[in-house]
Amino acid sequence: MSIAVQVAKRSTCDRAHVGAVIVRDRRILTTGYNGSPAGLPHCDDVGHLLVDGHCVRTLHAEQNAIIQAAYLDVSVQGGTIYVTHQPCLTCAKMIINAGIRRVVYAGDYPDNLARQFLAEAGVGLQHMKLPDELQAQVGYHPEEGEAS
Repeated sequence: MSIAVQVAKRSTCDRAHVGAVIVRDRRILTTGYNGSPAGLPHCDDVGHLLVDGHCVRTLHAEQNAIIQAAYLDVSVQGGTIYVTHQPCLTCAKMIINAGIRRVVYAGDYPDNLARQFLAEAGVGLQHMKLPDELQAQVGYHPEEGEAS
């Protein structure tokens, strides 16, 4: 999880610094962080593009990690994804279809439907509490229940 926290530092959207690492057989396959699509402006440079309170300028860390695997022709089937925050519903569906079998996350995200989809698909979902010093690095405040 500490590697996911380090990857999150590359995030280009300051609303939440999220990192993801996909692992299989104790080997890192790919990483991802939340940021704009290649070649497009970043939130840090031009500001957020908010729709219904969500920044839609960026891809999520999980999406970028899965896309990187496809781009590099790396199978993530049977792997585990470590994420600094619980996946949203869209990311949960991508995780399911990519064949990832386990999600380990630190920060909560208020998306019970994502949890339900993962459970129905037989994808393990495990919460891992981050040490205080790592929580501060990704802007996660457990008393608030989500990223800042």
